[in-house]
Amino acid sequence: MSSTAECSTFEEALRLIADEVALVSSKMLYALSGASRAEAQRFRNVWPAVSLERRRRVVGLLVESAESNFELDFNALLRVTLEDPDDRVRFLSVEGLWEDESVALVAPLVRIVRHDEAMEVRAAAAESLGRFVLLAELGELAERHASLIRGTLLEAIDNSDEHVDVRRRAVEAIAYWGEDFVRDIIAAAYEEPDEVMRVSAVFSMGRSADVFWSSTVQEELFGSSPAVRYEAARASGELELKDAVPSLVRLVSDPDREVQFAAVAALGQIGGMQAREALERCCSSADEAMRLTAEDALGELELGQQPLNLLAFEASMNEDGELKAED
Repeated sequence: MSSTAECSTFEEALRLIADEVALVSSKMLYALSGASRAEAQRFRNVWPAVSLERRRRVVGLLVESAESNFELDFNALLRVTLEDPDDRVRFLSVEGLWEDESVALVAPLVRIVRHDEAMEVRAAAAESLGRFVLLAELGELAERHASLIRGTLLEAIDNSDEHVDVRRRAVEAIAYWGEDFVRDIIAAAYEEPDEVMRVSAVFSMGRSADVFWSSTVQEELFGSSPAVRYEAARASGELELKDAVPSLVRLVSDPDREVQFAAVAALGQIGGMQAREALERCCSSADEAMRLTAEDALGELELGQQPLNLLAFEASMNEDGELKAED
């Protein structure tokens, strides 16, 4: 007879995970959140004895729960499951660690990109390194870590024997770096015959924040591939291409729904009178999904166009440049 339960302590949750009869539920796993180093070690000791099906179920629920509730933190445990012998468990673990910016995660991700046997896991890890590239670009990552990541991604990109999905994710990850060699990498990816690499190249043009790609991105807004049009629309928004607004307005009626939504979001990022008018029309649409997307985009447009009330700020300062105390 099976049973399900909620747990109030880490030890209770761990005991039920090891109990192959107990039903695994999200609520049962909440007690695992915020595990200490000692608790993570106890989890590590128990985990190998848990059946494969159950390990997949538990990790899947940990990832889903953390995505739906930002207060939950299973990072310490997902770093343990990152070493699981099962490809699916490792893949889910990488996905679940998406917001973990601890430098302790750099070495495991690098190891996976370089040595993991499963292509899907290597690709996920290469993609995951992108946030650390951004941290490096912002000066928030030590050079030794940045150098390790840079070398790993370049190895993957330059390895002609590597699967295209790993290489394309590495291109996307390295695009954050504001260095000249990145432009060459994106250009080479754009010229590759495989369409998925071309899609990643257009995505990377936007991520790079390099206006050098403005004309290419605008050309791809009306490419034959919906996936490329989608990424071109997104890149137009990220690059804030005002010249692309008329084309994006036309893409709001694109045959592909995802392209429509990407165009609407980009209009909100770029702003301007023509973009506002287009979004206001979309806000009156009978299509609920389009209406909600347009409302979000219009909100972003209005937020971006709010001027800073510098006069009011200056009026609140005293002669010494300090904020005046309120009466």
